[in-house]
Amino acid sequence: MKTIHFLKMFVLLIVLSVIPGCSSDDNKSTDSGITFAVTPETLQFTAAGGNNILNISIDPARQWTINNPAGWVTIEAVSGTGMAHLNFTVAANESTEARSATVVVTSDTETRQLVITQDAYVPTGIVYDVTPDASNMGTWTSVELTAQMGTGWNLGNSLEAIGGETAWGNPATTHAFIDAVKAAGFNTIRIPVSWSVFSNSADYTISATWMSRVEEVVNYALDNNMYVIMNEHWDGGWMQPTAAQKDYVNDRLGKMWKQIATHFRDYDYHLLFAGSNEVMVEGNYNTPTAEYYTTQNSFNQTFVNAVRSTGGRNAYRYLVVQGFNTNIDHTVNFAQIPEDVDIATNRLMMEVHYYDPYNFTLNENSTITQWGSIATDPAATETWANESYVDAEFQKMKTNFIDQGVGVILGEFGAIVRTDVEGSETFRKYYLHYVSNSARTHGLVPVYWDNGFIGNHTMAIFNRNTGEVVYPEILASILP
Repeated sequence: MKTIHFLKMFVLLIVLSVIPGCSSDDNKSTDSGITFAVTPETLQFTAAGGNNILNISIDPARQWTINNPAGWVTIEAVSGTGMAHLNFTVAANESTEARSATVVVTSDTETRQLVITQDAYVPTGIVYDVTPDASNMGTWTSVELTAQMGTGWNLGNSLEAIGGETAWGNPATTHAFIDAVKAAGFNTIRIPVSWSVFSNSADYTISATWMSRVEEVVNYALDNNMYVIMNEHWDGGWMQPTAAQKDYVNDRLGKMWKQIATHFRDYDYHLLFAGSNEVMVEGNYNTPTAEYYTTQNSFNQTFVNAVRSTGGRNAYRYLVVQGFNTNIDHTVNFAQIPEDVDIATNRLMMEVHYYDPYNFTLNENSTITQWGSIATDPAATETWANESYVDAEFQKMKTNFIDQGVGVILGEFGAIVRTDVEGSETFRKYYLHYVSNSARTHGLVPVYWDNGFIGNHTMAIFNRNTGEVVYPEILASILP
């Protein structure tokens, strides 16, 4: 019995002698046997960001450092000794692009990593056709942008002519002519456009030929480093702001602007879109009813939604909406700034027009041919809409819009020439100088209305065929 027990013990010793000793993982252990590890190794955050803990497991005597390349990740400490549990914060992602960062923890020659990824920001209420693109779209507010736009000029009675660009008597616009407008001192050009006459009446598809022609003229101005305000103009008057027409107009307007915005999506901040022009119930110049102005406000919202939904640079484009009939008082009293996507903060502008007093500026049959403090004949002068009235009207726009972060475009102003009234040009020059200067002083961008025609009761500054300035004193009175 003792021999058998001895043999068993001898065999057991042999077996134990050939079992190798346990070794530590070269990448995870230290000489003391404590693992160098970082947990977690990966984390995914939503666009809202959040907090978490970075755990460092390491020998108490070993030092470590952290390299954090991301400004949007904040870590409690960047160096230390021994084990640590560090709070870190991931900021909200305000970009429409996802992002990632690799945080590296180093001890001696060893490194461990935490890879953090974060979702892109997706504005609520909008689905983009393509990913928003902020490149070359500026970082200014609309008020800051208007300060760069200078004084503007309208290419009136051309691309908005029903029946074609030359249908109302002006020649086709040339690059050389727009060069002349720039050389004269204008930095902004407003291009009124009629789209519907060139559209399929069944589905409102705009003719590719017409779209290309409008783009060609837009490029004439952009080649001159001008700002361009391209709009949907009168267009036959189909935008009637009544409850009965509301759904029809919004559907048509949305489909139209979706096409226009898609076509011009890659243009930079120099190109502005304006959704409409002088929307009113045809023939009704009274104060609008709640039905009328709320319907018109819905047109502005449809325009903004349609443009933004196309994505790309249009997600950031500066857009121009209008008050009811572009009347300053109606705008102040009834206009509602459309809701906009968060990434396009402060990129909307309001447009108004100014032709007061009508009997002096536009009424061809009027005997009111003088204006302002320089007038010499009371019978030829209106008793209202003088210098103080101009200043008060523009101050309303400053107080209610510009001071609230909304840039203002004075999209049209002007006065007809009266070649049959001796001395009347003195008052026209004074009026145009005062209005344009007051607009600039109050922060509005004045854009003169030029209908292209030369002669009595017209408003042209240039000869559209040659580019010649035919009224140099009027030009000088408008420019600063």
